Amino acid sequence: MDLMASLQGLVGGVLIGLSAVWLMAAMGRIAGISGILSSLLWVRPKGDSAWRLTFLLGLISGPLLVMALGGGLGNVSGDAVDATGAVIGAPAGGVALMLLAGLLVGVGTGLGSGCTSGHGVCGLARLSPRSLVATLTFLAAAIVTVYVVRHVIGGGA
Repeated sequence: MDLMASLQGLVGGVLIGLSAVWLMAAMGRIAGISGILSSLLWVRPKGDSAWRLTFLLGLISGPLLVMALGGGLGNVSGDAVDATGAVIGAPAGGVALMLLAGLLVGVGTGLGSGCTSGHGVCGLARLSPRSLVATLTFLAAAIVTVYVVRHVIGGGA
């Protein structure tokens, strides 16, 4: 087990939790990405766009800053496992497949009334029964997907 990767994951999780608490405490808002983005694009409440745009820009600029400072793409590798220990390979499909996947994720967040960050981090922290059901559904779907891809179709790692 890579201790540094585990510590990075721990620090990242703590920062996500602190940012969710800070947004709730400071503004009374939930840090669910799909809700923040959809409200910015379609609802457009007056005087409520600045923090949403800042939040989304922070999500994009953080990884760009890490890359600019020499952090690379994190745990992403061109091979299954390379000399740096990266274990996540390059995307299997092209840009079109990634755009389709992103669109399907967007449809799923609409159907699920939120995304994994909103339900799993913020909803569970507020003891929301709806978020508990949504998070358990996400996990069950992921388990079934991995099983089907690896053992029925025969793909994956």
